[in-house]
Amino acid sequence: MALTITSENFEAEVLKSEVPVVIDVFATWCGPCQQVAPIFDELAKELEGTYKLVKINIDDERDIAINYNVSSIPTFLFIKGGELVSKEMGYHSKEDLKKKIEKVFG
Repeated sequence: MALTITSENFEAEVLKSEVPVVIDVFATWCGPCQQVAPIFDELAKELEGTYKLVKINIDDERDIAINYNVSSIPTFLFIKGGELVSKEMGYHSKEDLKKKIEKVFG
């Protein structure tokens, strides 16, 4: 299961991560977010050690979402070396999301 990120652990878990990070920005009331949640959790297990997949609840961590200009959910933020390198919005299948991760961080 993907780690939930808060403003308290954001710097340590995301910005200072030794491996590239994919953040799933979601909300509990968002239908597409709920559909992608199990896919994201599966990928978090499969890609553990190579990439870090984490989640941020937009309702709880609005400041982080605003900082990264998240305007719709789900949004996936791709962070490498503490810097945003890509952003994807909307539902993605497991295969599509995995391909995007590998392409962005390739």
